[in-house]
Amino acid sequence: MAKTVMWFRRDLRLSDNPALLDAVAAGGDGVVPLFVLDDQLFDKSGTPRQAYLGASLSALAEQIGDLHVVHGKASDEVVRVARAVGADSVHIAADFTPYGSQRDEDVEKALDEHDIALLRTGSYYAVAPGRIRKGDNSPYRVYTPYFKAWLEHGWRPPADRVGEAAWIFPDGRTHPIPDQAPPPGMTVPAAGERAARRRWADYIDADLADYDDVRDLPGVDRTSRMSVHLKWGEIHPRTMLADLADHPGKGADAYRREIAFREFYADVLFHRPDTVDGYYNKSFEAMRYDDPGAVLEAWKNGRTGFPIVDAGMRQLLAEGWMHNRVRMIVASFLVKDLHVEWQHGARHFLDKLVDADIASNQHGWQWVAGCGTDASPYFRIFNPTTQGKKFDAAGDYIRRYVPELAGLDARNIHEPWLLDNPPEGYPPPLVDHAVERLESLSRYDEIRGGIR
Repeated sequence: MAKTVMWFRRDLRLSDNPALLDAVAAGGDGVVPLFVLDDQLFDKSGTPRQAYLGASLSALAEQIGDLHVVHGKASDEVVRVARAVGADSVHIAADFTPYGSQRDEDVEKALDEHDIALLRTGSYYAVAPGRIRKGDNSPYRVYTPYFKAWLEHGWRPPADRVGEAAWIFPDGRTHPIPDQAPPPGMTVPAAGERAARRRWADYIDADLADYDDVRDLPGVDRTSRMSVHLKWGEIHPRTMLADLADHPGKGADAYRREIAFREFYADVLFHRPDTVDGYYNKSFEAMRYDDPGAVLEAWKNGRTGFPIVDAGMRQLLAEGWMHNRVRMIVASFLVKDLHVEWQHGARHFLDKLVDADIASNQHGWQWVAGCGTDASPYFRIFNPTTQGKKFDAAGDYIRRYVPELAGLDARNIHEPWLLDNPPEGYPPPLVDHAVERLESLSRYDEIRGGIR
């Protein structure tokens, strides 16, 4: 028998956690439930994510009975904890992000110096990044063929829930679970594995069947909002896929495609770690952009004068979340109406979203900007007014987040600047969309000959 360390990261749950099962099986003399507060990750996370992480860690600690939290460099702290209890092995789910994979290599080398093994079991995905490749062994660059290959590859059924475990806690240096309050005015969702399972079960019962019909309508608020639970691993996508298989229909089919999109972007980032902050299609590095300045601040604060854009940006500030269709609308507006380079918007999302996932966020932005994998053509420029009329026809979403427009009817709420007496306190349009659309196309023409 031996002692082990279960190093939790983005797998804050006891169910369907193969790494935890292995740690418990190998650690007959005890398992340390460890979480490392890593400055490179925690300090660079926005306050909403810090607040949510603290709540999620508290929920996990309640399930276990406690949680051993330390602060510092992982290659130092994991080794220190493992040696303190005489552990033979440290167990993790594999991390495929550029920072995470390098961190784990550093920890593995440090542990090896003390004859302690770092054992990777499972990952944060149904199909791990790098697993699916084309016939010539190259990675997929387009989502649809990736999705077909992903379905053909398949995934394992959910793992068992961990049973009785002999949890142990080292003496010496610990750190309290973060108790970061969210930004003023923001409410973060309930955190933890139990909250994730409740929300998922409720969603399946009430809304899954209609997902394909309503997922693009922000006003009805019937998306699952499971992204934050997936982000922190409070539920595994494999668990969700198993449940979807029990509820066949076009709603489940559409939801399965969205899970696959998350895994596609993780695969893309794995193969192209430079795209964390760089262009997937480097030809677009030559695109002319404006200095962000005041227009970026107006966009961040929901003061652009375009109702659907402002509603989305204010939802982000109020909830740390934004409806996916609206994420595309506000991103297109920043890049192609305000001519601000996509990285500025991506960084703001990372700062404010509780569900901010580096792969999905960066490559979602690049899709809109026309420079990513399977990208929207650059000349596909969303008209924020027509997008609002199409996806929030009655204006319910706008009224919910832009109180200055709450008194307007559906006929006027999308173009309040046309009224003889526009609502007091609401700004006029920051730009003329028709003019800025032509400007964006002109800038695209300047680089089009060099695009590969």
